[in-house]
Amino acid sequence: MELTSSKEPGLQIVTVQEQRIDAAVALTFKDRMREITEGGIDTVLLDLNHVQFIDSSGLGAIVAAMKNLSPDRRLVLAGLTPTVDKVFRLTRMDSVFGVFSTVDDALAELQG
Repeated sequence: MELTSSKEPGLQIVTVQEQRIDAAVALTFKDRMREITEGGIDTVLLDLNHVQFIDSSGLGAIVAAMKNLSPDRRLVLAGLTPTVDKVFRLTRMDSVFGVFSTVDDALAELQG
């Protein structure tokens, strides 16, 4: 599971460089997210623009990544492709996470 990380003022951007977050990679995703975000900035922006498919295991892994953050930190999402967005809406997880159309939209709102 390839994840890249960069920092912007007030937030950390983690980009998933894979097309799928499913049962085959869910555990690795959770572990990598924990490593990358440990002790970091208050807001973590998960960029999913490369992800074309997510299943319930992948969704659970993203929820677990959110729960691994300390209570004063938050995880927001950006760049959901139509298929991934549909999964988040059908499961109502779009009400659990802050969801932005693009990373630029997230940056404008979170840093503005």
